[in-house]
Amino acid sequence: MQQTHTKQRAIRFRPAHALIDLSALRHNLRVVRRRAPQQRIMAVVKANAYGHGSLEVAQCLERAGVDALAVACLEEALSLREAGIQCPIVLLEGFFHPDELPLIAQQALHVVLHTPQQVDAVLNCYISQPLSVWLKLDTGMHRLGLSAEEFHRAWQHLQACPENVQQIRLMTHLACADERDNGFTQQQCQLFYQWVKPFNLECSIANSAGVLAWPISHADWVRPGIMLYGSSPFNDTLGAQEHLKPVMQLRSALISIKSYSAGEGLGYGATWRCPEDMPVGMVAMGYADGYPRHAPSGTPVAVNGQIVPLIGRVSMDMLAVDLRQQPQAQIGDVVELWGGTVPVDTVARQAQTIAYELLSQVTQRVPRYVVDEEG
Repeated sequence: MQQTHTKQRAIRFRPAHALIDLSALRHNLRVVRRRAPQQRIMAVVKANAYGHGSLEVAQCLERAGVDALAVACLEEALSLREAGIQCPIVLLEGFFHPDELPLIAQQALHVVLHTPQQVDAVLNCYISQPLSVWLKLDTGMHRLGLSAEEFHRAWQHLQACPENVQQIRLMTHLACADERDNGFTQQQCQLFYQWVKPFNLECSIANSAGVLAWPISHADWVRPGIMLYGSSPFNDTLGAQEHLKPVMQLRSALISIKSYSAGEGLGYGATWRCPEDMPVGMVAMGYADGYPRHAPSGTPVAVNGQIVPLIGRVSMDMLAVDLRQQPQAQIGDVVELWGGTVPVDTVARQAQTIAYELLSQVTQRVPRYVVDEEG
């Protein structure tokens, strides 16, 4: 097993940590390729690779041969370039000020254009080399994107400006692809293909849900995000049911075990009371680490690989677990908050949120340790 540590990770006292499994990441990429075998892959690594560590994830994906990486903004792209990432990087939100364009050109970044103002800025800028751009069409998401009329006008002007634009591609974003029975995804795809058919340009529609459930959306490029990290984009399946493996295992340890009497309350507000005399374990993990504060009692936690329920309110640095099913547990025993035994999708549903939020909100005080079973 290969392990990668940074200097700040060399000494660790508090047991909370996250294991980032690159072999699982590559496995999930292979799932993408099986589902979309003819398509090019733009792997989404924005928001610190959904909390997994953008550099380590980007390096792994670049070595695995993805065709491009996608980030939200120039700052995220520059950190990857400065670390030696050479493959194409796409700025999904484009740029926020025209002053960014010379640096975008210098770093050979691809830029998404979703407003007429961005298009005008590209047409009128002075840059060292022409840009590769993606025109984003709004086919119904109604978040970012050009209308059909704006798109036609933008294409006409951009393709007539070879000194600033070397390649034009097209994309849209799906609003309801995570709902398998929602016909709006079909409508969005059909509308997109209708608009772009005359232009014979490379196109991208599919997010993770599109890759898995909507072949009509596969087009020339797919843009997997959450599925790369082992989580299902759907509410009715877990990652494993989509043949995905969790890349992050969020772990800690028991730091206290005490016995309490029937009727005693636990934690802030004493919202949970012991139904009988019982052992209770405290885990060094709380909402300051990124564990959801509103995870209710009963949310599964794994102690020594066996599921036990969370009880009481999650604190800033700690949470409590019911150890009646683990009477032999000891201080220092391993606790998994999510990973291979406890799916992050399950924790998210218990906390009435989504895995995207949980993964991306694991805080920086939780050290990430990279492991690679295939390395």
